[in-house]
Amino acid sequence: MEKFSGLDFYNIDQHLSDEERMVQDLCRSWVEARVLPIIEGHARNGTFPMELVKEIGEMGLLGANLEGYGCAGMSNIAYGLICQELERGDSGIRSFVSVQGSLAMFPIWKFGTEDQKNKYLPKLAAGEFIGCFGLTEPDHGSNPGGMLTRAVDDGDSYVLNGAKMWITNGSLADVAVVWAKLDGDIRGFIIEKGDPGFSAPEMKGKHSLRASVTSELVFEDCRIPKNRMLPEVRGLRGPFSCLNNARFGISWGALGAAMACYHSSVQYALSRVQFDKPIAGRQLVQNKLAWMLREITKGQLLALHLGQAKDDGSITPPMISLAKMNNVDIALQIARVARDIHGANGILDEYPIMRHMANLESVITYEGTHDIHNLILGRHITGMQAFF
Repeated sequence: MEKFSGLDFYNIDQHLSDEERMVQDLCRSWVEARVLPIIEGHARNGTFPMELVKEIGEMGLLGANLEGYGCAGMSNIAYGLICQELERGDSGIRSFVSVQGSLAMFPIWKFGTEDQKNKYLPKLAAGEFIGCFGLTEPDHGSNPGGMLTRAVDDGDSYVLNGAKMWITNGSLADVAVVWAKLDGDIRGFIIEKGDPGFSAPEMKGKHSLRASVTSELVFEDCRIPKNRMLPEVRGLRGPFSCLNNARFGISWGALGAAMACYHSSVQYALSRVQFDKPIAGRQLVQNKLAWMLREITKGQLLALHLGQAKDDGSITPPMISLAKMNNVDIALQIARVARDIHGANGILDEYPIMRHMANLESVITYEGTHDIHNLILGRHITGMQAFF
């Protein structure tokens, strides 16, 4: 298949800074050279390409939009472009970077002590440490406020009991930022691999995100020192601020998966001959390709404006919800239409279509389901809470 050279129908690149273009080009080239040749094998075997972690850190992609402590301090648009290019390779690669930066590094950077920042952030930024984020529980996904995980003050320590589920990077993680109730308040805690009473069994049997490690986090009288609680936040404001950062990245990343499916569809349609003519010359196929281009372009404009709003401080959570919901939704629809264009060949891993489609079935669920984001927007429109 012809090498991907970008998709920019509305010349969005003209609005990017030189640094943002450079980051996009770097990630695009790296995905072509290092991710695409190996990712189908990892997806087939259900393994994460650990050999890429150090390279990702060396490129400054971990916590890329954070300042100081070994982080690159890039713009939020640059971070969005990173997510877009990585997810064009695979959602699992983007998920790794997103969880590391937005969900593990960000809360330490935003709510941690100087000692905590200096201890963890440089190693997380370099890829020497892997991080994860523990909020979702087996019985509490869309309702995190109902969490059952508890922390108890035990003198010089906190003791945690409970479980988290669907945790990206969990079994790989050296550091876990975990949210638990302490005296009725939700607080953030830093758990280290090897802490007594802490285990992270990997979840098997996934049909989606197969090139990504998904785990449970289990706390059985897990004792941690008191200096590992995040002191500057309490309540759901802490985890929700992390989720909004992750949702922002997803709104860009999903476009990368959509671009991969579009690119494969164009190349396939031009080469696939039926009834003595490439199917690219047929009206029905051209209609599908034109629709893909339309939706991707709309999603790009949405993501660009969202990135500008995040950089200038005017962003709001409902804006993020709309972008995450829309862009993942259209990406999943594009993957399904792409499978149709590829015909029976669309189910083969010679093409990226089914891998992206299956991955997007997870992406549309995590960091807020499609329906939850609709309810966030509904509350914004009406001022009325409809979650319960």
